[in-house]
Amino acid sequence: MCVCWCAVDYTGLHHAIKDWSFQELEQLSEHRRLLEKIEASITKHMKPSEMLVHMSDCLKPRECEEIRAEESQRGRIAASEKLVMSLLRSDKPNWFKLLKIALGNCDLDEALQLLEKDDEVKAVEVNECDEEPEAMVTTVSFEYREEIEDMLMSSNNTSASEKPTGFKGEAERSGERKLREYQKELTAAATQGQNTIICAPTGCGKTIVALAISEYHLKQFPERAKIVFLATKVDVYEQQYKLFKEHFSSKDPNIRVTGMCGDMEMSVRWLIENHDIVVMTAQILVNALQSPELPSLEILSLILFDECHNTTGKHPYNNIMTRYLDTKLSGSTHSLPQIVGLTASVGIGSFKSRQDAENNILQLCANLDTRVITTVTEHKDELKSYVHTPEKAFFEVKQCSSHPFIGIIENIMSNIEQLAQKTYDIESLSNIQNREYGSQKYEQWIVSVQKSCRVLQMKNTDEERRICRELYNYTEHLRKYNDALIINEDARTKDALDYLDAFFEQVRNAGYDETERKLTALYDCQRLQLLRLATEGEQNPKLDELRFILEEEYQNNDQTRTVMFVKTRALADAMKKWIDETDSLKFLKPGVLIGKGRKSNSGMTLNNKKGILDSFKSSDQSKMLIATSVADEGIDIPQCNLVLMYEYVGNVVKMVQVRGRGRAEGSRCFLISSSKECIEKERLNMFKEKIVEEAIEQLQKRPDLSNQVDKLQRDDKTRRDQISACSEKPKTQGSYELLCSKCKGFACFSDDIRVVQGAHHIVLDRSMFHRYTTVAHNRPRDFGGFKKKEKMHCAECKHDWGLVTSYSTIQDLPLVKIESFVVRDRLTRRQQYFRKWRDVTFAIREFDMTEIPPEMCRPRD
Repeated sequence: MCVCWCAVDYTGLHHAIKDWSFQELEQLSEHRRLLEKIEASITKHMKPSEMLVHMSDCLKPRECEEIRAEESQRGRIAASEKLVMSLLRSDKPNWFKLLKIALGNCDLDEALQLLEKDDEVKAVEVNECDEEPEAMVTTVSFEYREEIEDMLMSSNNTSASEKPTGFKGEAERSGERKLREYQKELTAAATQGQNTIICAPTGCGKTIVALAISEYHLKQFPERAKIVFLATKVDVYEQQYKLFKEHFSSKDPNIRVTGMCGDMEMSVRWLIENHDIVVMTAQILVNALQSPELPSLEILSLILFDECHNTTGKHPYNNIMTRYLDTKLSGSTHSLPQIVGLTASVGIGSFKSRQDAENNILQLCANLDTRVITTVTEHKDELKSYVHTPEKAFFEVKQCSSHPFIGIIENIMSNIEQLAQKTYDIESLSNIQNREYGSQKYEQWIVSVQKSCRVLQMKNTDEERRICRELYNYTEHLRKYNDALIINEDARTKDALDYLDAFFEQVRNAGYDETERKLTALYDCQRLQLLRLATEGEQNPKLDELRFILEEEYQNNDQTRTVMFVKTRALADAMKKWIDETDSLKFLKPGVLIGKGRKSNSGMTLNNKKGILDSFKSSDQSKMLIATSVADEGIDIPQCNLVLMYEYVGNVVKMVQVRGRGRAEGSRCFLISSSKECIEKERLNMFKEKIVEEAIEQLQKRPDLSNQVDKLQRDDKTRRDQISACSEKPKTQGSYELLCSKCKGFACFSDDIRVVQGAHHIVLDRSMFHRYTTVAHNRPRDFGGFKKKEKMHCAECKHDWGLVTSYSTIQDLPLVKIESFVVRDRLTRRQQYFRKWRDVTFAIREFDMTEIPPEMCRPRD
């Protein structure tokens, strides 16, 4: 009886005794020591009842019940202490990983940071891969975990002749490692000091190439080397910073590596001057260059651009390179950094022929000041042996038959349009014609109408406010119904109804004025009929096809790992619900990976994403990841052998990146769509990919490549100078009013706005308290000296205005976002709408602490 109890309750110990192998149990001691060390701090932040949902796999049911009872009887901290004690007794090898996932999923960022901060000071652990490491040879030393170990080779014996010039490398605990031959080829131009674009497939180890280039650069210029690695997103920044930090701390602890992203309050110049390598998001460097803090790029010796195909238009990468080129072409003496770009594809812009593709790539070369495109040419066979291009297949599915649900929703939308037309001639507010319900074009029409609405002016200001608010409500409801039709097209009718139910719940809990009551009544009248229709009728044929594909794949290989890309967040949530509620598929336990979103209360936090990815990496948990575009570029997703594109098609670059998520040998990529146009577009992308490859080969052979790049740069500089001379207008000194963009209610005067650190806009007028309401912020954090306290909403219509923060000694300080307001000239009464603060036409005074009266240091009444 006792043995049976041990086997059930202490499975880790049971297996250790059975196999007479205690290695896994011994590895837990380090995690126990860490948890004991920070127990007193971490228990202050934990929420035991919420965390238990994510920790049932490492705690016994009896322990979970005791922890819940402790929380109800003695409170959260006592329950947290009991939870920690249970974990310290646990013999499950995954308890430490599940603890971090639980903290991330419950948004307990402070507790997770405590755990991770102490975890980072430990020696880098031996990687967790089940496979034996491949051949190792001396050169660059790596000691990575799952993210990149599949890209490395190992060997016990190496001749000195195999070492690339400049790389010596020392033996490490994990063995002496080297670049593969194709990776050496990718570093060649950069290690010769040339500016270059490195173009190589997803999964080939471009980050390893970047590390090797950085290491070589530090050895070549030990006294003056200053390296910046730029990422496009915070998620990618976190991933790459971790890799740089781990590599160089293992290789040479004297090499100083640091990182910086959005919310950190640090001096960029100080970081660069006091470190050898700084990993950061691009906008950080842009902001520093726009301030007196960092007037020039000449402080740097090497800049690495991750996903460098983004160096176009108004992207931060191009902003940085424009400054670089303006300095270079000014004719003055300069010492600019070396430029290295990394990308999976340079198939940017629109093109129909190889010549068009060559012109686009030439422009990218000009933007990045490079005359060299580095690709694998000599070691293609080796590259193919490590990087597997998934087999591509297309599944054209018949469209859903007409459903009564669609007819009811379209009828409601028609009624709303008629109501809006009675309020104002909405057809006069947009030029978009031939819009269809349930289409992207209809969404564009809504955006266009709302944009015109914001600056609608009438002689009677009260009438103007009434009309603008009504039209805003009408169009917002039309937007949600349009979204529901799109969800119904790609998922289940039930999911579309759930989406609408959630929206109307928000409406009832918010402002809920007369117009919204009328619109809610329209929905409520049809709710029972819609519910009946949602539970009847045929299954969406696209879902039938998807279910068949997944069942077949997992029947053939139960170790299959799937990443499925979808267009929208709402669809990602709907697909997860469908899989969780489908008996034959619910074992997949899909995770959802979406972006943060423009609205602060939407999307996922970084810790949420870490938890989802960790769960996907674990073989005994999630076997599937459902992702929006956040996962197609940059974020490292573990090897998977099935990539599904569910009505998901983009351009050539997106196709290459999405397909590259299927890295395992024999992996496949399927496009599932009911649109012939969609499938044809993807076939065209495949054709264009070949055109891009041919264009690169031709450009690499062209003797006049350098001259062509020089000409483009001179022409671009001339164009920039002309635009700057013509369009640069001084900021006006007039006085303006900020009006709520939804109801046109007065918020504040421009004279009361101050700009802090060149980026944050605060309002000093304390009377603004009476014009907004607040709700607690669900993710309060510090950033740039500010502390988030509450979210701020218009007192009249509940439109989101921004945040209530504290700054220095000032309490309850409104921090406003310009996109939530219309700006009205107090003299001419002319109205304007701006999406970003940098676009406003009036001058804003810099913040000065000396103008702050004592009463502003006290909380509001």
